[in-house]
Amino acid sequence: MADDLERDGLENQVKGSAKEVGGKVRHAAGDLTGDTSEQLKGKAKEMEGKAQRKIGQAEEDLDPDT
Repeated sequence: MADDLERDGLENQVKGSAKEVGGKVRHAAGDLTGDTSEQLKGKAKEMEGKAQRKIGQAEEDLDPDT
């Protein structure tokens, strides 16, 4: 069970970080083109990634073996 939490936590952190980066890129592209819709979609994806990364950190914190 503890190994599952640690693995899930790490997986969520990696996936969340990737979403964050993708969101930042999309937001920046929207800035460059002046596309407000892309800016908002990028910011939303960035926030989604940040939340997923935080969940992963919490899962690792719950792991009694670390």
